Amino acid sequence: MSKPVEVGDLREGGYLMIDNEPCRIVSTEKSKPGKHGSAKARIVAIGVFDGVKRSIVNPVDTRVDVPIIEKKTGQVIATLGQNQYQIMDLETFETFDSVVDEGELGSSLKQGDEVEYWFILGRKKVVRKK
Repeated sequence: MSKPVEVGDLREGGYLMIDNEPCRIVSTEKSKPGKHGSAKARIVAIGVFDGVKRSIVNPVDTRVDVPIIEKKTGQVIATLGQNQYQIMDLETFETFDSVVDEGELGSSLKQGDEVEYWFILGRKKVVRKK
């Protein structure tokens, strides 16, 4: 799910949809309105799931979609392979498989650890260890 928001209301650290991909805003720049047009905003964002850098340039009164992020808690049940884990939601007891990014989080997870994961537009991503 997502909700429409005007481009001029977006701030760094927020989220928006670019090319049907949820992205975290890295920088925003606004220009002054000119003689023949309205003020423009240039937004640079990084994809939440794929890490790809994307940018858009739109008038500040244009509406864009902002994804609704559900933050949930889960527990690691099993290690399935290299950076693949089976996680159980602690509220609904639903299990799902997830790939965790390599790095500090991926190498430190083990069975029984509690994690925070985000549910965005039907996709899940493990964000941090609790």
